[in-house]
Amino acid sequence: MFDYPVTLTPDNGTVLVTFADVPEAITFGMDEDEALLQAVDALESGLSFYVDARQPLPVASKPKRGQKTVRPCALECAKLGVYQAMTEQGIKKSELARRLGWHMPQVDRLFDLRHASGLAQIEAAALVLGRRVEITVT
Repeated sequence: MFDYPVTLTPDNGTVLVTFADVPEAITFGMDEDEALLQAVDALESGLSFYVDARQPLPVASKPKRGQKTVRPCALECAKLGVYQAMTEQGIKKSELARRLGWHMPQVDRLFDLRHASGLAQIEAAALVLGRRVEITVT
């Protein structure tokens, strides 16, 4: 769902990482493997700008043949899924807090991609939005 195509460009002995769909996410690595590891953090940071600004998340485009994709870690994907459901339904944070019986700081932490929210909290938020969290190990 949040698999974003990544562009890897050799750059003076390093590998530059950019995302066409998330231009705020830029990083580099000493080689392709390191660049792809750094790309996860850059993507999470880039997507957090959209959440902080209460803007819709960018839609991931279809990767070109052979193009690699990067996704946020599982916990961040779950948070982003809840955030996306909330924005698609036009629900404000205050309304989500009311539905959950939470205080606003709890909702703010839920959407802070650097905060290690509990999975039960994310599931509760998804449920009040008519969604559910599924975890798959492949």
